[in-house]
Amino acid sequence: MAQWDGKSKGTLLGYKIFVYFIKKFGVYTAYSVLIFVAAYYYLSSWKTNKSLYFYLHKQQKHSLLKTLIGIYKSYFTFGMVLIDKIAIGAGLRDKYTYNFDGIDLLKKLLSEGKGGILISAHVGNFEIAERFFGEIDFDCPINLIATDMERNVIKEYLERIASISKAKFIIMKDDMSHIFEINKALSQNELICFTGDRYFEHSKTMESVLLEDQALFPAGPFQIASRLKVPVAFVYVMKEPNLHYHLYAREAVVKHRDAQGLLVTYCQSVASILKKYPYQWFNFFNFWNNN
Repeated sequence: MAQWDGKSKGTLLGYKIFVYFIKKFGVYTAYSVLIFVAAYYYLSSWKTNKSLYFYLHKQQKHSLLKTLIGIYKSYFTFGMVLIDKIAIGAGLRDKYTYNFDGIDLLKKLLSEGKGGILISAHVGNFEIAERFFGEIDFDCPINLIATDMERNVIKEYLERIASISKAKFIIMKDDMSHIFEINKALSQNELICFTGDRYFEHSKTMESVLLEDQALFPAGPFQIASRLKVPVAFVYVMKEPNLHYHLYAREAVVKHRDAQGLLVTYCQSVASILKKYPYQWFNFFNFWNNN
C-alpha cells in the first residue's frame, strides 16, 4: 500500500546538530552542512530515491539526467525547509522575507463569521505560515489537525526550542471526538488546517488523479470540508531563493457533500504548485503505489 507509515526523515540527534549550527553560525552556514547530509541520503536511501525517481521522471517528465540531479535537489531543498522552520521558530523571523498571494481571500473567508477550513499538502513549508500572519493584520488562531503518530519526539523537541506559537493542535481520535473540537473552533471563527495528501493504514480513503496517475488520499479532510458548510481554501507556503517565501491561498469551490469533487479540485491545485516548485514535493514514499 502507498499509505504513509508515520515516520519522517531524520533523527533527533540530526535535528539538534542543525539547531546548534543555526544558533551558533547562522542559517546559511547550516545550509552548507546540507551539502553532505543530502549527499548521504542520496547515496544511501534507495527506497526513497526510487520514489523520487518515479515522481520526477514519470510525473514531472524530467530527463534521466535532470531526474538524477533533481533527487539530490529534493533532499537539499527539504533540508533547507527544515532549517527555516527551526530558525523562524527560534526567533530568527526577521532574517526572512515573504509575499502573500491571496490574503484578501482569507480575510473575506473569515468575514463570514463561520471560520474556515484550509487544506494544504506536504509541499513547501506550511507549518511556518502563522509566523507570517501576525504581520499582515491577520489575527486568527490556526488549528492544525494531526494524529498521535505525528506527535513524535522530534516535533516535541522543536516545540520546546521554538518561540511561542499561536497554532493549536487538534488530535484525530478513533472515537471521533475531534469533530466536536473542530466544530467548536469554527464556531469561534477560527481556521482549521488539514493536509490532504497522506493517509494511514486502515483509514478511509478516496481516489483521484494527481499529475498523471491515480493515487489514494485520506477521506476525512474532504468529507468534513464538504459537509460543514464553511468556506474552504487551498493554502501553500513555498520556499524561494534568498530566505524568501511565497504564501499562496486559493479559493475552493465546494458543493455540499461532494467530497469527491473537492478532492479532484484539490489535486488540480496541488499539481499546479508542483509544476512551479517540482523539488518541494516532500512525500518521500511510494505515493502512487506503482513505482
